[in-house]
Amino acid sequence: MKHKHYDLIVAWANGAEIEARYEKATGWTDWKTEDGGFVWYINGAEYRIKPEPKPDVVEYLRVGRRTYSLTFEWSDSPRANLKLIYDGETGVLKSAEVIK
Repeated sequence: MKHKHYDLIVAWANGAEIEARYEKATGWTDWKTEDGGFVWYINGAEYRIKPEPKPDVVEYLRVGRRTYSLTFEWSDSPRANLKLIYDGETGVLKSAEVIK
């Protein structure tokens, strides 16, 4: 009978990054040992191959002022005057840049 974490252990041995968490915990973490090994023996732990991070999302916007309102035109054309970068994991706005 093979070990219940056999596939993950093989993936780790082949270079995959492994994360772990306790069953009731909300966040995944790296449980590396001082010598670069990994802790596989914690009771009540879950393991997974660390997922690839989602890339940031870049959007371009044209903002213009008409009387008392702002008008928005989504665009990646040269007319865009604002560049917005959102975190790929959380969707939170990371930066905004005025394009001149």
